[in-house]
Amino acid sequence: MDIVYRAARAQDVAACIDIRGKTRENAFSEQDLAAVGVTLESWGAAVRDGALPGYVATVQGRICGYCFGDRETGEIVVLALLPEYEGRGAGKTLLGLVIRDLKELGFTRLFLGCATDPAVRSHGFYRRLGWRSTGTFDDANDEVLEYFP
Repeated sequence: MDIVYRAARAQDVAACIDIRGKTRENAFSEQDLAAVGVTLESWGAAVRDGALPGYVATVQGRICGYCFGDRETGEIVVLALLPEYEGRGAGKTLLGLVIRDLKELGFTRLFLGCATDPAVRSHGFYRRLGWRSTGTFDDANDEVLEYFP
């Protein structure tokens, strides 16, 4: 089955929240997200007003992954896939689409928070794509990586 990519819409956010709770690593339930201020309403509004540009990956019309960035800071806020779609290039493609959009907005440096444990998939994923450690950590104790598109 082919994976189709498209710009995210506010009505996609409910599916994105559901997927975030089903990821193999770094899963966050709807309640976990709400505890840090991310709700259907807040995320939907940020997509609607363009604060969080993003893309979704779909298979037969069903969302199987997504990536969003922050248009004000250049942060890659989230990249998530359902486990059964890992290893098919969807994460790399979604990330590339958001990087392209943030670059078009004028960013010459992007950043994100990443697990410090080499056993976690994201640790190697971002580094293989050219992201480099800044030597700093965010509030969640994730390592801050940067990328220069």
